[in-house]
Amino acid sequence: MKWKRQIPNMMTASRILAVPVLIWILNCDLPNAGLWAAGVFILASFTDYLDGALARKMGIESIFGKFFDPVADKILVSSTLVLLIPFGRLEPLMVIILLGRDTLIGGIRSAAASENMIIGAGVAGKWKTAIQMIAIPGILVKENLFGIPVYTIGYWTLWLSVVLSVVSGAEYAIRYFRDSKNFNES
Repeated sequence: MKWKRQIPNMMTASRILAVPVLIWILNCDLPNAGLWAAGVFILASFTDYLDGALARKMGIESIFGKFFDPVADKILVSSTLVLLIPFGRLEPLMVIILLGRDTLIGGIRSAAASENMIIGAGVAGKWKTAIQMIAIPGILVKENLFGIPVYTIGYWTLWLSVVLSVVSGAEYAIRYFRDSKNFNES
């Protein structure tokens, strides 16, 4: 029964394992490859909700799980965004801003941790992540579905996440610099 305690972490790991599947789907000549890729991304994204809910329900939340979960999210989202650039579905600028923000937040979190500070996700950051998880499948699909321009909707929705990314990055930085002992002492 000890293996059951690893189910949430295995679900988290599945997001990382989805990346090579997405690469394969988009690089082979499958009919409806975009739909298949969107389906894999949606399933992988859904595990982000399930792993945490299951860990809380089973009473097995762990420090490792709390660390591993956002890392798996970043690997899934970042890899997918980078993958979409050579297909001409995203401009590099969008991806650079999104990845740059994530790198900034990682640095701030590391600096904060060295001071025993925890800077939790703000509202803009949570919305940014949710909007990305909605936008990316539309960008993966590329074609219209039932007359709905899902790519166009996904594309402009991702730009909204870029704006929220900048806002949330600024929020993190402001909170760190406001609350940091080392910064305030210099």
